[in-house]
Amino acid sequence: MGSRVNVDHDRCVGSTMCIQIAGTVFSLDEAGQSIVQDPTGADADTVVDAASQCPMEAITVVDTESGATLFP
Repeated sequence: MGSRVNVDHDRCVGSTMCIQIAGTVFSLDEAGQSIVQDPTGADADTVVDAASQCPMEAITVVDTESGATLFP
């Protein structure tokens, strides 16, 4: 199952929770905000867990096969 992962930079405050959980998927940009480095860097459950820990709910995860929103 593939996932489309998006970080809303209008909401992201750079808490790094996503990086702590899925550091192979997320990294920080020059502005200190999370970016998606490799959406296939972890399984979908790990990516959803990382997204759910974002204090600003800035991360959206969508299943690319079904189009279903996995988070939020």
